[in-house]
Amino acid sequence: MTSANTGLDREQMAQRVALDIPDGSYVNLGIGIPELIAKYVPEGREFIYHTENGLLGMGPSPEEGQGEPELINAGKRQVTALPGAAYFHHADSFSMIRGGHLDLCVLGALQVAKNGDLANWSTGGPDAIPAVGGAMDLVAGVKQIFVVTQHCTKKGEPKLLDACTFPLTGVGVVSRIYTDLAVIDVTPEGLRVVELSPGLDFAYVQERTGTELLPAATKS
Repeated sequence: MTSANTGLDREQMAQRVALDIPDGSYVNLGIGIPELIAKYVPEGREFIYHTENGLLGMGPSPEEGQGEPELINAGKRQVTALPGAAYFHHADSFSMIRGGHLDLCVLGALQVAKNGDLANWSTGGPDAIPAVGGAMDLVAGVKQIFVVTQHCTKKGEPKLLDACTFPLTGVGVVSRIYTDLAVIDVTPEGLRVVELSPGLDFAYVQERTGTELLPAATKS
């Protein structure tokens, strides 16, 4: 039986991801929905946000008309700098990434495979505009990778698949996926549902997924 509920909106998805970020984490946020996470820091926790164009201690985007035009993140969105923030050269920023000094990165996705392969930079089509950015460095150098994305494309095609058909950003790099429909862990057995969005059932989510989902593990 399907539900009339269509799942979480973008803001709710970002807020849900923030709930799972451990206190004191050094975090890089990708372009799109991940950028919204900077607005949501659960009470009692502190996150130190990093952007690969050279800022540690990034805050959320300012109110319209209140920002500094030259203070932007890697997605060219205006941001704020929190007290104690540091600026540094682009090369130093990537040394932090490649040196394994960031705890977590949250990225968007075009496709995610059941084994954690990630495709998020190109469809591979002849008219596609390549947009590698820092994603390949991030998935190779950051300790843990979360993905936040719509469960399906605008055409209704599933983004979670047996295998990616688009060029890969990284192989087996994703540990957890957040969509408008569910929170899903990447496990050796496949994609396991951790949590369904309010009002949705397992069958509804499975119908919109291009690979078999495993139900949430039962508590013993």
